[in-house]
Amino acid sequence: MQSQSQSQTPDGQSTTDYPRLEDYQPEGFYDEVVCPDSVARPDSVALVDLLNRLPAGELIRRQRAIERSLYQMGITFTVYSDEEGTEKIMPFDIIPRIISATVWSDIELGLKQRIRALNRFLDDVYNERRIINDGLIPANIIDSCPQYMSQCIGLKPPAGVWCHITGTDLVRDNAGSVFVLEDNLRCPSGVSYVLQNRAVMKKNFPRAFADSSVRPVNDYPARLYQMLRRMAPPELPNPTVVVLTPGVYNSAYYEHSFLAHQMGVELVEGRDLTVENDHVYMRTTDGRQQVDVIYRRVDDTFLDPEVFNKESVLGVPGLMRAYRAGNVALANAPGTGVADDKVVYAFVPEMIRYYLGEEPILNNVPTYLCQRDEDRDYVLAHLDELVVKAAGESGGYGILIGPHATEQERAEFAEKIRENPRNYVAQPTLQLSRVPTMAGETLEGRHVDLRPYILCESQDDVWVLPGGLTRVALKKGSLVVNSSQGGGSKDTWVVASPGQVVARP
Repeated sequence: MQSQSQSQTPDGQSTTDYPRLEDYQPEGFYDEVVCPDSVARPDSVALVDLLNRLPAGELIRRQRAIERSLYQMGITFTVYSDEEGTEKIMPFDIIPRIISATVWSDIELGLKQRIRALNRFLDDVYNERRIINDGLIPANIIDSCPQYMSQCIGLKPPAGVWCHITGTDLVRDNAGSVFVLEDNLRCPSGVSYVLQNRAVMKKNFPRAFADSSVRPVNDYPARLYQMLRRMAPPELPNPTVVVLTPGVYNSAYYEHSFLAHQMGVELVEGRDLTVENDHVYMRTTDGRQQVDVIYRRVDDTFLDPEVFNKESVLGVPGLMRAYRAGNVALANAPGTGVADDKVVYAFVPEMIRYYLGEEPILNNVPTYLCQRDEDRDYVLAHLDELVVKAAGESGGYGILIGPHATEQERAEFAEKIRENPRNYVAQPTLQLSRVPTMAGETLEGRHVDLRPYILCESQDDVWVLPGGLTRVALKKGSLVVNSSQGGGSKDTWVVASPGQVVARP
């Protein structure tokens, strides 16, 4: 018989007769499924009720069934450190993360606001540089950024949209407040796992899924395709769209092929494309075909050897000429990486105020810039309390988590900071929110973050996928959620408000 409780959620809602998740303790962390006394949060009642009713061993049986299903789908990655280069499934956890309609509404509004400001910033720093001339961002912050592409100066993408597809990483602290951790505006990956995670979860938890009024995510490929089509020059009634991949050895190749298949477009490599008379053509068995829109998953520096890295064999010679001539559209525009930089990230709240005249809806994590003398002195004196990040690194690399680091590791990072202060930022160590997660055959809390995906067709047409990729640190106590560092993923259930479309189980 399931446990019942009478208490209140942190926002004052009564939890009378809400089930308590048996044999599970939040351990003082903010848990997104249950309250501090292990009673289900209002939107998690159906899930907790199901978990309590499952026979012993059933949850782990379903977990293993999902793992087999994901492996059969080919959702794998290679652990190159293994002697045999073992191919494994992308780690997945069966307990979903649930986000209330109220919390999601603020996230959605905040992300739309943020991408509007970032697009205006990108257009500005490659053209008038007003935000620099007005003194809000020092020129050397931009000009010293490795991802600031001087080759893109003067570009004017249609509708002022530089970043059409964004993945913004969010975290919640121990009070449940949402913060932006970083922006990913070049080639954000992971949305294929969102779609596949949802497919297997609906099959394994159909009743709890239906009872939780979850918003759908399966229309993402159709929305992406329609946005890409509308990026083509307006005189083209039936534009040709392709996905440009670096090839099968890229870690995100599965996603490239998955999205191309879902949209019904060709997946191409640089060697499949040529540029003639400032137009792009694709080689096909029926001859060459003009390409009008490229969803490129190739990084800027490899995109066009005529303009960027001359040694690149991944890109297309002459592609930038065709792009500047307006004969092909690129998503995302080259040069967006300057807004990925972790130092530039610290200025996004000022960008929102400067370009939009609004206060930020979503806050940044407080950030110290080691380039500033005062900030650097503080960071060096408090390395045992802070998280230090290299400005240009990703994937969980180049990070020092001070409280968990050794004296030697902190000393090594201190020397790196002194040698190249521009390359480092520091942030307080947040107690990230947790979600119940399979640990062997029992449930334990594990820390999570969230990467929602945003599609931006114009300043007035921004759409946010309801949910996103919840990444989970599978190692007990770890704050690093990246799969390359031992992390995994969960399905993300965003609860629908009255009148919103609900996904079918």
